Amino acid sequence: MVQLASGTSVSERLQTAKPALSWVTTAARLVLAGVLIVAGAMKIGAPALSVQAVRAYQLLPDGLATAFGYGLPVLEIILGLLLVVGLLTRPVAAVGGVLMAMFIVGIASAWARGLRIDCGCFGGDGSLAAGQDPNYFWELLRDIGLFACAAWTVIKPPGRLALDSALGLTGPPEAEDGDPPSEGLHEARAEAASEARPEGPSVGPSVGPSGSRSGGEDVRR
Repeated sequence: MVQLASGTSVSERLQTAKPALSWVTTAARLVLAGVLIVAGAMKIGAPALSVQAVRAYQLLPDGLATAFGYGLPVLEIILGLLLVVGLLTRPVAAVGGVLMAMFIVGIASAWARGLRIDCGCFGGDGSLAAGQDPNYFWELLRDIGLFACAAWTVIKPPGRLALDSALGLTGPPEAEDGDPPSEGLHEARAEAASEARPEGPSVGPSVGPSGSRSGGEDVRR
C-alpha cells in the first residue's frame, strides 16, 4: 500500500474524497434535471410553437418535425422528473445526453448555414424579434455544459438523494454514497497490521552487567 508523507495511504485519501464527488454528481444530475423541466414546461402549453421552432432548423421532414415538436416537451419533463428523484438515473441521463447532442448539432448546423433563428429551447416558434441577433455561441456553450453534466451522471453513481441508491439498483448504498471508513475500521486495520508485523529473532542469551549470562542454565553444567 502506498503511503503519503502524512502517513495516510493513497486509497484512504481517495476514499475520503468520494463524498465530495458524490455531491458533484448530485449537482450535475439536478442541473440537467432543472433545465429539462423548465424547457419542457415552457413549451408544453404551446406545442404548435414548438413544432414551428423545430421546423425553423430545416433539418427534418415535415412529419418528423411535427412529431418531434409535440413529443419533445413531454419527454423533457419526464426525463427531468426522473433525474430529480434519481430513478433509472444512468439510462435517463444517457437519453438526456443524446438530446443535448442533437441540440448541439442543430444549433451548429443553423449557424454554419447562416440561418437567423432562435433555438426555441425555452419556448417560442424559433423566430427572432426585430433587431435581435442569434445567440448561437452561448447556446452551444450552454448545451455543451449540459452534455457534460449528462455524461458525468452516466459514468458515475447517481449520488445523493437518489432512489436508485435507496432501492439498491446501483449496488450497496454505502458503496454508492462514498462514505469514508469509520474510525473504528481504521483502528482495526492498524491493530491487524501491528499484529502481523514479525518480531526480530532472538540472537542468544542476554549478558548482564556483571558478565554473567541470563536465561537458561549455566553452559558449564
